[in-house]
Amino acid sequence: MKTIGFVVIAMAMLIALTGMAVADPGVNQTPETQGISTATTVQAVGTVTETDSMVWQLTSQATLAKNMGTLSTVQYVSSYTENTIADQGLVSYAKTMAVDTANKVGNQYNVKANKIVEFVGLDTGRMISDESLLLDGAGQNQTTSDIMLCPFAAAAYTTFPAFCNIIEVGSSADVTIASLTTSADERHVMATADPAVAVDYNIKMTGFGDIPAMGSAMAYINAHIQEGRGTGAKAEDLVYSETSTAAGEISLFQKAISYQSGMRRY
Repeated sequence: MKTIGFVVIAMAMLIALTGMAVADPGVNQTPETQGISTATTVQAVGTVTETDSMVWQLTSQATLAKNMGTLSTVQYVSSYTENTIADQGLVSYAKTMAVDTANKVGNQYNVKANKIVEFVGLDTGRMISDESLLLDGAGQNQTTSDIMLCPFAAAAYTTFPAFCNIIEVGSSADVTIASLTTSADERHVMATADPAVAVDYNIKMTGFGDIPAMGSAMAYINAHIQEGRGTGAKAEDLVYSETSTAAGEISLFQKAISYQSGMRRY
């Protein structure tokens, strides 16, 4: 008997101010900035593979620190991976990848990855595709007027408190036939803290016309938020995780994840 899988989930996390300042301030760019961008297009019958890996560390101080003992130190680690292997099938693969270490504003990102993969397995053909994006930030107290462009934020909150926040998002698919689209974006480098730190992830998997995708799909978010209040000790500890899965004949698997952490500007 034919079965049809249908999953549509949208999830958003917004970390903002309640009372005193609770937020990620981001970090300013280094004097010299770099940009890396690639565009990949493959159409083949046989085997196609794609392997991407990025780890990026950035601090507000002169050198990377092993701890956050220095006053006003802020440090971020961003990482991205993709591993895709499409074997024994008709494959169409298109991807753009961009990493930019320069300061960004509210509608821009430091890391952007977008891909579209269509796969039709032949005989024992199979495609496995895994992707993950992580942003880990920590910092000590900072003076709000030094890092905010908006004067009203500094008037309401004199201190940007200590924080330690980590967000991980991603997906995996194991299919014999499917059309798969994903996008992964993050922003943590900015001239001032006004734009807010952000992580966005989207996945959509379908079949072709009346033919559903066949196999399995999974998407997830794991978050651990730790925030201070004023210049005092930790005032917030939030742990959140969510995983969505589908297996069998899948007409639609779709998930949208959005995370923002920034100062509320009164």
